[in-house]
Amino acid sequence: MAERKRVLVIGGSGYLGQHLLDGLAKADSETPFDLAFTHHRPIPPPELIDAVSPVYPFRVDVRTGEGFESISNTFGEPHVVVNCAALSVPRACEVDPVTTMATNLPTSLINWLSSFKDNNILLIHLSTDQGSKSFYKEEDETAPVNMYGKSKVAAEEFISEHWSNFAILRSSIIYGPQTLSPVSKSLPIQWIDSILSRSEEIEFFHDEFRCPVYVKDVVNVILALTKKWISDCPAAQMAVAVLTIEAMNLH
Repeated sequence: MAERKRVLVIGGSGYLGQHLLDGLAKADSETPFDLAFTHHRPIPPPELIDAVSPVYPFRVDVRTGEGFESISNTFGEPHVVVNCAALSVPRACEVDPVTTMATNLPTSLINWLSSFKDNNILLIHLSTDQGSKSFYKEEDETAPVNMYGKSKVAAEEFISEHWSNFAILRSSIIYGPQTLSPVSKSLPIQWIDSILSRSEEIEFFHDEFRCPVYVKDVVNVILALTKKWISDCPAAQMAVAVLTIEAMNLH
């Protein structure tokens, strides 16, 4: 019987994380996944647990690494880790840059991954397209314009220097339906709908070109990378991959 492959989603109780867990649970794969996720809430969201069960929830502080050891003891060494955890509200990042860097720089995650003897773990890390220009290519020089962007650039550099197998996905504004367990953060489509339904006026940026990406498309990209790594590893290495999701052919 083939070994079941273990996929760990860091920040699985967030917006993208919940949609990703739902996609992984429903994935049509010859090798079914054993799933686990981290969360920062006092208890994991029960609606999510019920929907994607069986799944292992772990409370982890990504700033300090507290809680990672319990994953090692209970779930074991993962084959794929997807890092969706981030402090991603730009205003909050500007107010507290120290917490932003501690949260968005995956130091404790990389240290934990390095504790395993086997380094054939694929790390898929979510980054951002926020910079000083629009429609840039992956090889263009990064030029972050705010603390959030700076923390994401620092994370990309840290991963490339300290981990060998990774794929960094730079997404733009992620939109789509609400999650199984509703998140508190403002979601683009839902926010716009609420403003229009009340016939309110709102100030909005007019000097940016953004490429919003549907959350299910992001999930499909991650699923494709996960399946390729699991089927080809270690013959096909996926190291040093930086991809801008809106530039990929998703359909």
